[in-house]
Amino acid sequence: MPRPSLDFWFDLASNYSYLSVMRIEALAAREGVDVRWRPFLLGPILDALGWEGPPFVVQKEKGAYVWQDMRRQSRKYALPWQQPTEFPRRTVLATRIAVLAADEPWLPGWCRAVMTRNYGDDREVDSPEAVAEMLTTLSLPAQQIIEAAGSDPNRLRLRERTQAARDLGIFGAPTFFVGEEMFWGNDRLEDAVEAARSAPQNQGSA
Repeated sequence: MPRPSLDFWFDLASNYSYLSVMRIEALAAREGVDVRWRPFLLGPILDALGWEGPPFVVQKEKGAYVWQDMRRQSRKYALPWQQPTEFPRRTVLATRIAVLAADEPWLPGWCRAVMTRNYGDDREVDSPEAVAEMLTTLSLPAQQIIEAAGSDPNRLRLRERTQAARDLGIFGAPTFFVGEEMFWGNDRLEDAVEAARSAPQNQGSA
């Protein structure tokens, strides 16, 4: 029998994705659930939906609440937190690398490194220099990976991944799928893992 699994759609620039990226691997492992990591760019989807940016950037009252909430949630999960001085930060190169990694074993560690640098340290994450520093810290061949991530085929993979997210009806990040059932938001991570653990093991991946 195949192991229980879920699809984890996230944006490396997304603050609520930060909370899930940092938690999902350990949580899913404890429950015997495999995670298929699906990095994508939320910005083009928000553009298509008519937003001029993340909703809580466009609406300042919501934005004030979100940063208060992020302090609480980071404290709850014992995660480092510094409100970023730039939001949303550009993460295109970092996301291209995540897409390039596909199911490589270092993909979760890469995503956590990017998120921690952005939301834990309030540091830039998308320049070649910043990316090379993070890759080197992970003992990965930085220049080789950066060049491969910027190749035309990999750029196309990211565009296709983002279109696939839109085709699934994704409108925010993080989003989880168990089969065709959608769970939206970091506060639904536990529900998604439980649904995967208890679901019949014959669903296809999203």
